Amino acid sequence: MANDFFALALDDATGIATLELNRPERLNTVAPAFFGALRDDVQRLSDEGRTRVLVIRSTGKHFCAGMALDVFASGLAMLDTGDARKRLAFQDALRRLMACFDVLDEARFPVICAVQGGCVGAGLDLAAACDIRVCSADAFFTVQEIHIGMAADVGSLQRLPKIVPDGVARQMAYTGERLGAERALAVGLVNAVLPDAAALHAHAQQLAAEIAAKSPLAIAGSKRALNYARDHGTADALAQMTLLQSAIFDLGEMTTAIAAWKDKRPAEFDPLAPVTPAA
Repeated sequence: MANDFFALALDDATGIATLELNRPERLNTVAPAFFGALRDDVQRLSDEGRTRVLVIRSTGKHFCAGMALDVFASGLAMLDTGDARKRLAFQDALRRLMACFDVLDEARFPVICAVQGGCVGAGLDLAAACDIRVCSADAFFTVQEIHIGMAADVGSLQRLPKIVPDGVARQMAYTGERLGAERALAVGLVNAVLPDAAALHAHAQQLAAEIAAKSPLAIAGSKRALNYARDHGTADALAQMTLLQSAIFDLGEMTTAIAAWKDKRPAEFDPLAPVTPAA
């Protein structure tokens, strides 16, 4: 599948989906239509149940240079906060925009973000919503919004402090400094730094393959437990785990996994059951 911002493909043999930003001539900048397209496509993958992991990557020199600046000068109705009614509408529209990246957090599969070059503004909002980030040696991460006189508002300020030390997140938010690849690795924003884009994409694909080989039921349960623990205290998270495990514990799944592990061969797992959206 393709649109003006990205191409999306699913390999049914492996369960690995790839979403590739494909506007290198515009530094993979985004516009409002991007958010809805991302939300709808990722939600569809999650609902269908065939995807076991999603890799988000890009083309060209930079991963994503954020929101195209011409959006702010376009007279977009959402940006009009001239009176109380318009401000209330602005709040609702912004929350819907935020929800477009929430879908990455809520998807039933892990999301790997492979960053090359600049990961700026909305690009950082996108990367922060993913489960795992890896990058090339030339990558850098920037809360760009502070440079244009606004606070970042699509998730970076809420998610970064749960990924990196609070002081690092605050310095990025207040200064808009570029956090380079090695520094990003040191503070835990990324899991690995690769020499170049080719090595980055190969590494992301290998990581995706390792995840896709595991039980999708166990992976989905693990993601749900980790997300809950991130946002709740230990006692609440343990209580949630007792309910979650009672729902997903499957001796047949374990028998399949153990037999494959003993025989040193790939296991064959059924996909997740599809979710039927409400009409």
